[in-house]
Amino acid sequence: MKLLRIYTDEAAYFGDERVFEVVAARASGAELAGMTVVRAFFGFGHSPHRHRHHLLEEDQPLIIEIIDESARLRAFAASLADISGIGLITLEAVEILFEAPGLPAQSPNG
Repeated sequence: MKLLRIYTDEAAYFGDERVFEVVAARASGAELAGMTVVRAFFGFGHSPHRHRHHLLEEDQPLIIEIIDESARLRAFAASLADISGIGLITLEAVEILFEAPGLPAQSPNG
């Protein structure tokens, strides 16, 4: 199994939708194994803009984490090429230590 991380921010839009909502809808449509959006307190990247947590501010850095098999995540990442507002995409190996009962078994070779 692999972990795909997509870095963006809460204020990033693609058309009239927030980037993280577009990615979430596409991930759901692709029937990927699991996805979580995490809000960060602070972050910066290639631009000089620094994102900091301020009460009531909607420009927080976000990390979208998606777990699935490597080939499916690579294909999904390639399908996001049309979306502006994505800062970085990484792919990492993960080891699943626990999986909730009732979930379909995943291939150990992901």
